[in-house]
Amino acid sequence: MSVVKFVEISRELNIAEAKDYKLREVYINPEHVVMLREDVHASRLLQERSLPVDLDERQRFTRLTMQRGSSGTEVVVVGTPDVVREKLFKTQLLRG
Repeated sequence: MSVVKFVEISRELNIAEAKDYKLREVYINPEHVVMLREDVHASRLLQERSLPVDLDERQRFTRLTMQRGSSGTEVVVVGTPDVVREKLFKTQLLRG
């Protein structure tokens, strides 16, 4: 099994119930990824300055959908869908 490292945008609730966004590393198994799409919501959060300040305002984001048994899970990572696809699938096709 080969995994690929990305930077994920994650959200946590703080004590005051306010939403805080942070960046963290996440490792993805390409064999479980079934869909990639641009995440415009994250781009809007960046324009509103709700995301960490160390991101360039021109940055784009991708939502990865992964198969997890009979259900799925999604993560939002830094990078365009094309860049994420190239990083994940150098010689593989999306599975679905």
